[in-house]
Amino acid sequence: MISGAEAGRITRALESVSLWASEIIVVLNADVSDGTDAIAARFGAKVFREPWKGHVAQKNSAASKATQPWVLGLDADEVVSPELQRDIASLVGRADESERCAAYCFPRCTFYLGRWIRHGDWYPDLQTRLWRHGRAEWRGVDPHDKLVPDGPVGRLRGELLHYSMENLDRQLAKISAYGDCFAQHCVARGYTPRALDFVVRPLWRFLRCYFLRLGFLDGWVGFYLAWQTAFACLTRYAKAREAMMPAASPCPTSPSSSSPETPAR
Repeated sequence: MISGAEAGRITRALESVSLWASEIIVVLNADVSDGTDAIAARFGAKVFREPWKGHVAQKNSAASKATQPWVLGLDADEVVSPELQRDIASLVGRADESERCAAYCFPRCTFYLGRWIRHGDWYPDLQTRLWRHGRAEWRGVDPHDKLVPDGPVGRLRGELLHYSMENLDRQLAKISAYGDCFAQHCVARGYTPRALDFVVRPLWRFLRCYFLRLGFLDGWVGFYLAWQTAFACLTRYAKAREAMMPAASPCPTSPSSSSPETPAR
């Protein structure tokens, strides 16, 4: 696990693994001072303080410290359900199965705005988080990390439970922050967003989330999430265009203003 200041949420995550994990490793941001380290230590975790290097590098650093044959990646706002724990225990106890796949994925179910989301773009939200030690690494473009194994990926049925952002303000702030990262990536690649990115992509995201993936079955929250997904997509490309704009030039002098070349009348 990697963690920032998560004293208010990390307890539930650690409780879900403390009774059966052989070891718990937490790489904590060096500047955290809210007591997250003390909570982790209470559950027997090995706590390492490191400067923030980005999601990908930080997660690889945490994984490199593991000593057991199997590694499970967990975020501070996630909980291993009893069903998923049983699936993992059954898996690692079967030598034939453990040799067949390099990693395993499982569905993640998110609790958001008072309900569990089971449709739309947020479910099943398959997460590849369990892997054989040394047979996978984190890659991707921050903040969108992805575990890449060197062999086949199997699937477990048990769910990873995700207690998402506490309120809408934090979710909207996250959209803005992710948009900034996306804009930096576009600038680095020299990609200039086109009309297709502004019109078709957001509309497609809404239609896919709400209709094709049955987001309407999640009630008003499903409707909001479909629009939020479209808005996040539009915001990313708008921020990319903004990042490529030239710096604003000073306002031109009005022809009617007084100057040595244009006398006032």
